[in-house]
Amino acid sequence: MTVFRSGFVAVVGRPNVGKSTLVNTMVGTKVTITSPRPNTTRSQVRGVLNRADAQVVFVDTPGLHRPRSALGERMNVSATSSLEDVDAVVALVDATAAVGPGDRMVLAAAATRVRGRARSTALAATSGEDGAGDTRPALLVAVNKVDRAGRDAVLAHLAAVSEEVASLDEAAGGPPVPVEFFPVSATTGAGVPALVEFVVSRLPEGPRYYPEGMVTDVAEAFWVADLVREELLHRVADELPHSIACRVTEWEWPRIRCEILVERDSQKGIVIGRGGSVLKEVGTAVRRQLPEGAYLELFVRVEKRWQQREDALDRLGF
Repeated sequence: MTVFRSGFVAVVGRPNVGKSTLVNTMVGTKVTITSPRPNTTRSQVRGVLNRADAQVVFVDTPGLHRPRSALGERMNVSATSSLEDVDAVVALVDATAAVGPGDRMVLAAAATRVRGRARSTALAATSGEDGAGDTRPALLVAVNKVDRAGRDAVLAHLAAVSEEVASLDEAAGGPPVPVEFFPVSATTGAGVPALVEFVVSRLPEGPRYYPEGMVTDVAEAFWVADLVREELLHRVADELPHSIACRVTEWEWPRIRCEILVERDSQKGIVIGRGGSVLKEVGTAVRRQLPEGAYLELFVRVEKRWQQREDALDRLGF
């Protein structure tokens, strides 16, 4: 009899290491927006991989970082809370950059989760509970962007991460955390199938949590707002990405009204563009990704210091 496995897998990492691209590649379709800007992902996004033998719910998370705003603090909470109720964690690091404080924060959080899961598994075994699935929790480290890093650089990165995990083990005491490394390219897909197969092998037996044809649980309005923000991120200057927020305020199909928030009057003109050129480009690009007949209206409004204001963050759903 074929065993069907299912579970939730968090993908964590510092900003701009390629978490969203990796989730899209593993699911096989676009379920979360991407851009070269750090902190593009601001909340958890679930992408569902459906197979004959498994259903894997990958949780894309905001990048762990040193927050400089109330929004940043909430993003960190969202990322770390994703580790609490998942069956496995993939810590993603960038092969083209040195292991830094952000990576150490990610590895420490993931290793702590693995240790907790190992203790839970041991308790279940001693109590006689059925621990379906592999009973050897491991820290899964995916080293991304190997298509841009040479072999020597990848090997050096693997060694640096191994040393970091060893130092975490020493500080924590107890048995060392087993580590499984997966050199991957989220962009080209190299190495990704091996990572997915290993993840599936570590999941417990279980049911489908989502209908078989479903690839994400993201609400349509949230998805459209994120598509608008994604297209804006590809067109605005470096100082603007963190100041932009988008939300759908009206949805009467086929008419969709999306509001774009900025923090200063000077930013409003940049987002609109000369003669409305930027908004026109963004609207055209987003409509290409929506069902035929969609009518998208974009409006820009100034919401001063929204990143720092708890009331604004609550209203925007962060």
